[in-house]
Amino acid sequence: MATNGEAQPAKHQEVGHKSVLQSDALYQYILETSVYPREPESMKELREVTAKHPWNLMTTSADEGQFLNMLLKLINAKNTMEIGVYTGYSLLSTALALPEDGKILALDINRENYEIGLPIIEKAGVAHKIDFREGPALPLLDQMVDDVTFHGSFDFIFVDADKDNYLNYHKRLIDLVKIGGVIGYDNTLWNGSLVAPPDAPMRKYVRYYRDFVLELNKALAVDPRVEICQLPVGDGITLCRRIN
Repeated sequence: MATNGEAQPAKHQEVGHKSVLQSDALYQYILETSVYPREPESMKELREVTAKHPWNLMTTSADEGQFLNMLLKLINAKNTMEIGVYTGYSLLSTALALPEDGKILALDINRENYEIGLPIIEKAGVAHKIDFREGPALPLLDQMVDDVTFHGSFDFIFVDADKDNYLNYHKRLIDLVKIGGVIGYDNTLWNGSLVAPPDAPMRKYVRYYRDFVLELNKALAVDPRVEICQLPVGDGITLCRRIN
C-alpha cells in the first residue's frame, strides 16, 4: 500500500494476462518506449490484424517477437523450426531475422489461421524461407528422429503449441537441434498461474494446462543435456541450449 496516499498501479485481477508483469503501466511503457518504435511495419500490420481475431490471446506478444528476432541474429541461426504458428507473428519475426537463404519448418494443425498472416508475410518478402506443414507435429518429428540426416540439423526451434505435449516435443527435439543450438519453449510462466493459490481466479484453459507446464519446468531444470534460462518475457520463455 502506498504511504503517501496515492493509489498503487492496478494489478491484474484475473490470472490469464498475456504479460506476467504485475503493472499494466510498466508493460505499456516497455512497449511504447522500446518495442513499438522499432517494430517492422509488416509485424505491426500482422499484430493489428491478429488483434481482431477471436483467438488473439494465442499470438506471441510484441516484446517477445522483438526478443526472438534479436536472439536469432545473435546466434546466427539459419535453419529453424517452429511448432505452433497461429497467424504467424513469431514466424514473421523469425523470417525477418534469418539470412536470405535461411529456412523455417513451420508446423501447425490449422492452415486457415496461418493464411490470415500469409499475405503480410509475402508482402514482407520472406515467404520463400517458410516451409509450412499442416497437421500434428509429433508424427513428422518421429519421422525426422528416425532419419539420422536430421539429427543436429536445426540451429533454433521455437515451441508455442499444445502445452500437454511439450515434454513429448522435448524428447524428440533434443535430437534434432544441434549441439550449441537453442530450443525456446513459450508460455513457461503460464499467465503467472504457477505460483497462484489453488482458489485463485483463472480461466479454464489456464487451470487445465497449468500442471503440464509445471511438469515441463521441473523436467528442464534437471535435464543434463541442456543449459537453461527462463525469462519473464511475454508469458515466460525458457531457452534450452543443447550441450551434449
